[in-house]
Amino acid sequence: MAGRRRRARILALQALFELDAVGHVAEDVVGRIVAEGAASAEAAGFGRQLVEGVLSNKQKIDETISSLAPAWPLEQMAVVDRNILRLAIYEILIDNKVPMRAAINEAVELAKAYGGESSPKFINGVLASVSALATAG
Repeated sequence: MAGRRRRARILALQALFELDAVGHVAEDVVGRIVAEGAASAEAAGFGRQLVEGVLSNKQKIDETISSLAPAWPLEQMAVVDRNILRLAIYEILIDNKVPMRAAINEAVELAKAYGGESSPKFINGVLASVSALATAG
């Protein structure tokens, strides 16, 4: 199960990155990434759900990032870091289908694999604040 979920998160991150960087049509991007990848139907479905969830809650998610990382304006943040945070915050604050610690760990692993040298620490720090917000509210 973890392998499929991780693959789905990678798929979602790839799609969100492209949508953020280039602005293509979401369904086209997700469909192409699913067709090119070796994702199972379950992973592809979960990936699509993640992308749709992030996109439909993007304003709220971005407001959360802006309030918890005020030293890093969204437009100046690395595209990959911004979208890893969007994905994790969606899973933690909105979707609530995976344990918070699992969502944070997955985000840090994505940051290690796809982000810059400082990305894992940055992602972990912002998500620690998200975790405090989630448990307080």
